[in-house]
Amino acid sequence: MKARCLFCVFTRYLSAALLLCMSALTLAQNNAGVSNKSVEAVRIETAPVIDGLLDDDVWALATPITDFHQTRPGDQTPTSEKTEVRIVYTKDAIYIAARMDDSNPELIATPTLRHGQGLGPDDRLVIILDPFNTRRTGYRFETNLNGVRHDALYTTVNDFNADWSTIWDVKTSVYENGWIAEIEIPFKSLPMDPNTEQWGFNFGRGIRRRNEEMAWVSFNRVFNPSIAGTLTGMRDMSQGVGLDIVPSLAVVQRKNHVSGDSGNQVNPSLDAFYRLTPSLNAALTINTDFSAVNVDNRQVNLDRFNLFFPEQRSFFLNDADLFQFGNIGNVSNQATNDSSVQNARPYFSRKIGLGPGGVPVDIEYGGRVSGRVGRWNIGTLAIQQGAYGALDASTLMVSRVSANVLAESNVGFVITDGDPTSNRDNTVFGTDFRYLNTRLPSGTALEGDAWYMQSQTPGMVGDDAAWGLGLRSPNNQGWRGGFGVKEIQKNFNPAMGFVNNAGVRDFIFDVGYIHFMPRGGRIQQLQTSFDAQRMNFIEGGLQSEALRLTWLEVTTNSRDFLRIRSAANQEVIRQPFTVYRSGGKRVVIEPGRYDFHRGGLRIQTADQRAVSFSLNAFLGGFYTGSRDNYNAQVRFQARRFIVEAGYEYNGIYLPQGDFTTRLITLNTQYAFTSNFYWVTNVQYDNVSETVGMNTRLQWIPKAGQEGFIVFNYNMEDVDKDNTFRAMNADLSIKFTYTLRY
Repeated sequence: MKARCLFCVFTRYLSAALLLCMSALTLAQNNAGVSNKSVEAVRIETAPVIDGLLDDDVWALATPITDFHQTRPGDQTPTSEKTEVRIVYTKDAIYIAARMDDSNPELIATPTLRHGQGLGPDDRLVIILDPFNTRRTGYRFETNLNGVRHDALYTTVNDFNADWSTIWDVKTSVYENGWIAEIEIPFKSLPMDPNTEQWGFNFGRGIRRRNEEMAWVSFNRVFNPSIAGTLTGMRDMSQGVGLDIVPSLAVVQRKNHVSGDSGNQVNPSLDAFYRLTPSLNAALTINTDFSAVNVDNRQVNLDRFNLFFPEQRSFFLNDADLFQFGNIGNVSNQATNDSSVQNARPYFSRKIGLGPGGVPVDIEYGGRVSGRVGRWNIGTLAIQQGAYGALDASTLMVSRVSANVLAESNVGFVITDGDPTSNRDNTVFGTDFRYLNTRLPSGTALEGDAWYMQSQTPGMVGDDAAWGLGLRSPNNQGWRGGFGVKEIQKNFNPAMGFVNNAGVRDFIFDVGYIHFMPRGGRIQQLQTSFDAQRMNFIEGGLQSEALRLTWLEVTTNSRDFLRIRSAANQEVIRQPFTVYRSGGKRVVIEPGRYDFHRGGLRIQTADQRAVSFSLNAFLGGFYTGSRDNYNAQVRFQARRFIVEAGYEYNGIYLPQGDFTTRLITLNTQYAFTSNFYWVTNVQYDNVSETVGMNTRLQWIPKAGQEGFIVFNYNMEDVDKDNTFRAMNADLSIKFTYTLRY
């Protein structure tokens, strides 16, 4: 008990000291160390041909950008290879050409095959555009030698949503000493203000075999919308009429092998997007179809609280940054899990279109108005959800407005109305302030946030508020740290949001140190950290406490990784909860106070290699017994083929009963061409005793046009006798086409 009290005192005093230090740094704020680089874009009348060859005369008109520097392993040091970028534009699009020297072009890493996938294992080119020049948010475009298009939307300057997508084009080629990327980004694809002649602008490049990152502009090893150069001379641009019409047609055949029921559906749907102003967008969806959405990655839950699954539907991902509130979900702390970080979100689009128990419910139609007007950021959404069983049809609405204040901060409010999973009324309103300063004189960054919300639900009176405070210095080298607290009262009920643990006050704290080694050795980076989370019941008493001490993290120059970690947990169980249920077996954790400790090791090889693997072992106590957790993945990649296999094992040994959980995954990808893929995902876990397969052929003739053939098949071992039988299957054929005006 004394140790626990000492920890509380330690964190309080350290947090207070950190707050004073950060306050002092804030008073000394300036822009020291940040380069004011700029480049003028050249206006041309005839667009270059996007073929990856750079043989158009217009490229000679542009001033080459060559002053790149390292952000890793060095900081502001010369790069190992030369990079040259040129920029031109017409009234309709911006064009970017990059010529990237490589002394060993045969070693360029190109494992990623499909559009829309992250390019972490690849040699890549990164482009960041901030058309409003606010230095707060922006758009990220990446490509590799395969010409893969990966785009993302910055929800804050440090976080981006990689599921966001827009229409653009890229072609690549190899030359004797490197590779070329030629890119076209239509102005119709970007919310923008044509009266803003200066854009925020930056480039990055990665060479994976050396774990080298480079940038045009960076600060404290970071480049993002707030730390960027300036693109000048942007004028007389056209976004056309500003209308995108996206019809789609899906033919779906379903069969339930248990009941014998089957049926066919033809689902036409329509999405339309119109620019009310150059920077304010309206969207309409009718008879929305999600038959081609990726399946969720399966998870085994050994906790008391519900899991969090991210949104994957493109309609809700567009302009998702404008609906972010209170920085909830963007805090990094190794003692937490994703569900607790997301806890208290007022708006979570995943709730729309899902009824009680997660049953899909039709979305009949919906509309959205989102964008920017001056200093104001606006996101409003209204959805008409259909009826299902006893669930009435309902209108769901959310409105989020914020204003840019200070240099990089904002203040705003959110309102939601409606309940997608019941017939009760529900309203949530809240206000928030987010402080950001990425340019402190010592090379550090400072983030702070404060927010308050209240819900109104019939039958739930009082104790219906939630609030939070946080302060962080999330640096990429040297010391980093932060702390925060949020309170979620027992009746706080955001029906369109996410709450999995109410009636608690959640404290988090972290401190760490990152050191980059001198050049010339095999080790690039060393890191150590301490992270903590403590959940108290509001009325008093501990619910849970998690302490994570990372003794050492080692990253090599070839991107191999080693981590050694230990953990201490304390759990207070007030009501029995079932940690495992299978067939007639049920293992229950009884009320009581539990202390247990664990330790582990993670080894991971660089994923740009033809064969790579990761192994995570975490062993030790679990309530009154012990838990052995192993998680292993192996990946093999050839020119057109990738296969990944994963295995997660939990051996739980408790006085009330032992049990084992297993989660097995297999993912294969084959690229027939750069625009035609076959992807299969198979998942099995022994808790539900189900095998799920999702296999799809995906054809993308060009950006904005997609065709799918998707087959889902599920089997279950109902009698737990290792005999699986078919449960349900569905086959979907869908094609989407974007018409732009």
